[in-house]
Parts: sequence; C-alpha cells; structure tokens
Amino acid sequence: MDSNENIDVAEFLPAPTKNKNKSKKRVLSEEDKMDVDENTGIDRSAKKNTSKPKRQKVSNSGKSQVQKIRVPPNRYTPLKENWLKIFTPIVEHLKLQVRFNMKYNQVEIRESPETTDIANLQKAVDFVRAFICGFEVDDALSLLRLEDLFIETFEIKDVKTLKGDHQSRAIGRLAGKGGRTKFTIENTTKTRIVIADSKIHVLGSYQNIQLARRAISNLILGSPPSKVYGNLRSVVSRISERL
Repeated sequence: MDSNENIDVAEFLPAPTKNKNKSKKRVLSEEDKMDVDENTGIDRSAKKNTSKPKRQKVSNSGKSQVQKIRVPPNRYTPLKENWLKIFTPIVEHLKLQVRFNMKYNQVEIRESPETTDIANLQKAVDFVRAFICGFEVDDALSLLRLEDLFIETFEIKDVKTLKGDHQSRAIGRLAGKGGRTKFTIENTTKTRIVIADSKIHVLGSYQNIQLARRAISNLILGSPPSKVYGNLRSVVSRISERL
C-alpha cells in the first residue's frame, strides 16, 4: 500500500443506527419562544405569569342578615302566649321580619326591604333574648326605647363556689320570703332581676347593674339582708346627692 494514499476514516467507524423512537421536532410558535434578557439571561415571559390571579370579593349587599336566638324548652309556653306582643314592635316599629322556626326551636330575625337602620336588628335580638332570659315583655321593651340599658348575666359560682344545700340556701337568700329581697333590690337600684336556678340576669343601666350585683354578691357570701339593705340605701342616697 502506498504511504501517500489517503485513508477513508469513515470505513473504520460503526454504521449509524436508526432510532425508531426518535420524536419529531416540535415547531415553536411565536408564543412558545422564550423572551430572554441579553444581560441577565432570565426569561422575561416567566415573570409575566408569576402573578397570582386576584380573588373576586363576594359582596353580601344582596343578602339579608339573619340572627337566630335559641329558645329553651321552658320558654316555649311563655313565648307562645306573648308572641303577639313580641311580634308587633319588631315588625311595625323596627321594620324587621321575624318568625319562630319549629324545626330548630329558634327565633329568626332578618332585615326587610323597609328596614331603615341596620342597628334595629341588634335591638330586636336583645329584646328577644331578654324575654327568653325570663324578663317580662314590658321590661324587655325598655331595651328598644332606651339606649343605655344592658343585660348582665352571671352565676353564683362566679361569686362563691357553692354546691347542694348551700347553693339552695343562697338562692333563697337572694329571693327572700315571697320575693321581698329581690323586689327591694330592684326598686332601690332601678333594675330588674331574674333568678334562673344558679344564673342571675340583671337588666338596667351600667351603674345600676353594678349596685345590684354588689348587693347580690354580699347576699351570696352570707351577709344578712338587713345589712345589705342599709349599705345599698346609703350608696344610692350618696349617688342621688351627687346628681
């Protein structure tokens, strides 16, 4: 063989194999092409799609608010007997809609197209809750007429932990013979008091509720009623002199 003869290198290389599974080349469209920044090398199109879609806020302006007040079994009969007295001021004066749901045993109050003030809804709820707590309808109506009246609820165990006969005697001291002690505290402090087992509900202004609660707490702790009356009257007389 002549040393000057050129050797074909391709003869010594393995023959190329055809790949049957070779995928076809994808033709990139204008949308698929990357918009690369020449200085940073970052894909600009990626930045455009990183922002999260904003959630649309659902407006509740079209839906009327509904308040639900559960009625315990012991208040079914009084509610039925006084339903007309409860229904009339809520519908005629507050311009709200009210119904008693027999399935869930609850009073439902909601706005109506004629409702002028949204605060009337809360007033109606307080009025119904006051009646369910045990107050008379006429006393509960004062929550609709006056702005500075509230209801405070507390239990005997919040003042002193009593059980059995000790708790029963404390409840007896609060009520008094024929309810005389309770009536005296109500008339002196210008409040209304409901004693429902171990729970005590007081309806009145903030200052008067504090006076009544102090007198009730002293009776629970064992102070004689005569001493509680004297302290209560002296405090009330001092307050009236300041006014």
